[in-house]
Amino acid sequence: MVLVIISDIHGNLEALEAALSLIDEAKPDQIICLGDIVGYGANPNECVDLVRSKSQVVLLGNHDAAAIGLTSVEYFNTHARRAAHWTAEVLTGENTAYLRALPMDYRGEGFYAVHASPHEPSVWHYVINQGVADEAFHAFNDPVCFLGHSHVPVLFREGGERGEHLDEGDHVLEGNGRFIVNVGSVGQPRDNDPRLSFGLYETEGRKLSIRRHE
Repeated sequence: MVLVIISDIHGNLEALEAALSLIDEAKPDQIICLGDIVGYGANPNECVDLVRSKSQVVLLGNHDAAAIGLTSVEYFNTHARRAAHWTAEVLTGENTAYLRALPMDYRGEGFYAVHASPHEPSVWHYVINQGVADEAFHAFNDPVCFLGHSHVPVLFREGGERGEHLDEGDHVLEGNGRFIVNVGSVGQPRDNDPRLSFGLYETEGRKLSIRRHE
């Protein structure tokens, strides 16, 4: 099975459309969105509509939850807080109801998916170093966990010393180890590479490809 994993679109319609054009070429069996469809960007409704029409699995992100009053914005920076309030005002009733019904996580065949961390998903922990990753490994039993939230494509190995930045291209998840994979951000990359990022994963052979596009 070929999976595409997208995350952290943040209302960036142009980036989402560019990502979907590449995804259509890959002809995946399933598209999984790890959340944060909205927040920051100017096109929350259009992005929700597109994700709804294209993704077979969609999870709730913290900015999605903030825009519909399911999580506090007190820990957001000023720009994120203003964006959450504005997004709440412009979301259609239908899209608000859609976001409100999204699950926190998803378990597929041989993988687990969540927006932030498998450890206390609703607390929105950032998995940004090996110490936090080690705690997260205790919270799931699957071979691979896909997540977003930090906007940086990175790989953590169970028992590893540190995370490995995932460059564009192919990566094989070797052996019988367990892995946490952050696929990066479609709408707001934060790894000093302005190009959008998403993941393509072949369950047979556990082959991961990080795709980037301007």
